[in-house]
Order: sequence, then C-alpha cells, then structure tokens
Amino acid sequence: MEQLDAQLACGDRVLSGELLDRIDEIVAPGRTIRPADAHAVNPALEPASRRR
Repeated sequence: MEQLDAQLACGDRVLSGELLDRIDEIVAPGRTIRPADAHAVNPALEPASRRR
C-alpha cells in the first residue's frame, strides 16, 4: 500500500512545459522504446491525443 500511495500522490503533479520539451527531445512523443511493444497500439499516443 505504501508504494501505491506514493504513486497516487504523483498524479497531481504538473510538469512544466520546459521539462516536457526536454523529455520530448530525449524520446519523441509516440515513439516505441521497447521493440516488443511495437505491435501494440496505444490510443493515448495517437497524434490527436498527444499534449501538443
């Protein structure tokens, strides 16, 4: 339960645009990092759902 509580507390955190830009430089939105996941389609990563 401690781990769950710690993770749930992060749900309210808002990342700055600057930090999100930096993350996007490292890994572009919608890019699959793990080859085993390449077949999966995640609706949250579709262009219309991305934060930009």
